[in-house]
Amino acid sequence: MKRIIAYCGLVCDECPAYRATQADDDEMRSNIAAEWSESYGCALTKEDINCDGCLGTKGRIVGYCNECSIRLCAAERGMENCAHCSSYACDNLERFLKGAPAAKALLDSLRDAASK
Repeated sequence: MKRIIAYCGLVCDECPAYRATQADDDEMRSNIAAEWSESYGCALTKEDINCDGCLGTKGRIVGYCNECSIRLCAAERGMENCAHCSSYACDNLERFLKGAPAAKALLDSLRDAASK
């Protein structure tokens, strides 16, 4: 399977919501909803766990990813991901990447590869 790298550097195809959606697995959706409800202090149901990855403009996008300002900015600019942006890494992305070191490392490596 081809990796789906979100604008922010997260890997969509590694996300449990993406995997559950692609497998059309309601038990997996229910388990994720329960886990995320507890972790994030919200009330999610299996119906909330549907995602086809955040890169598309059509299809299902789970929860916050649908309104994510990083996603919206990169899509508006027509970026493959933020590593290719002339404003990399903007303040908004930097704030996010503080809590996502693997995403930062991936974007940094993509940016380095693109500059060679």
